[in-house]
Amino acid sequence: MPPILSICGAEKRYPTGLTALGGIDLEVQRGEIFALLGPNGAGKTTLISVVCGTVTMSAGSVSVGGHDVVRDYRAARATIGLVPQEISLDIFATVWNTVRFSRGLFGRAPDPAYLEQLLRDLSLWEKRDSRTIELSGGMKRRVMIAKALSHEPDLLFLDEPTAGVDVNLRRDMWVLVRKLRDKGVTIVLTTHYIEEAEEMADRVGVIDKGRLLLVEDTAALMRKFGQRRLRLALRKPMTSLPPELAEWPLEIQADGHQLLYTFDAEGEGTGIPGLLRRLGELGIDFKDLETERSSLEDVFVSLVGRA
Repeated sequence: MPPILSICGAEKRYPTGLTALGGIDLEVQRGEIFALLGPNGAGKTTLISVVCGTVTMSAGSVSVGGHDVVRDYRAARATIGLVPQEISLDIFATVWNTVRFSRGLFGRAPDPAYLEQLLRDLSLWEKRDSRTIELSGGMKRRVMIAKALSHEPDLLFLDEPTAGVDVNLRRDMWVLVRKLRDKGVTIVLTTHYIEEAEEMADRVGVIDKGRLLLVEDTAALMRKFGQRRLRLALRKPMTSLPPELAEWPLEIQADGHQLLYTFDAEGEGTGIPGLLRRLGELGIDFKDLETERSSLEDVFVSLVGRA
């Protein structure tokens, strides 16, 4: 099955000399959740804007659902829903009229039953007759999401959808995302909540300075770059590591009260049994130990820092 989104050599250069995108190649498959991660100014929003047709490429090509976003822009945009970072709504329109009007803009036939279910899923049904100006910030964000989904798009872009919103909306948002994916909608999201990307996304792309550093299955990325840590709470503080422990990459933390050992969980051996045995031989006693695995945030920070 061909990808729903295909980006080939996409570049965006400004007259000032700034290169916002430096040749992006990316394919997103139908029905997947793809997370695009990167620091502020990395090019995430610019890339989404190129696909959605609000920013013109300097070079390259983009197709959505087989439609070129430049030559066949009407058909391409009809398959896209976009929830931008900024809230942009007619403050005097009611919630119902906002989503109904947005659906009509894309030439879709009226479907009150679909719009009702959409508003119910977003906990907006009771606010359907309220004007936007009367809503809280979180409710306005929900209206933005409903507006983007009003024409039943095949590809939904969520640009920082939960930034600055309450916990309830974040929970409702991810429940809705899962429901949409189950119905075959493809979701591309950017988020600062990297733990959400780790939990939700099938694949992750890391972008920095306008270039994709990698695109990987989330689970495979964690196996490839993820590490595990062993923390030892010492009974007596240490000021320095004995030479006999040089073969283990250890760090002294918590003012000498803790030892941190980082190891590759996928390697042939963790080195833990030998470390614990050597600590016993040296008379270094500990009162507690715990292991933890690195998060996607750790991997992201490592990759961006390395780049």
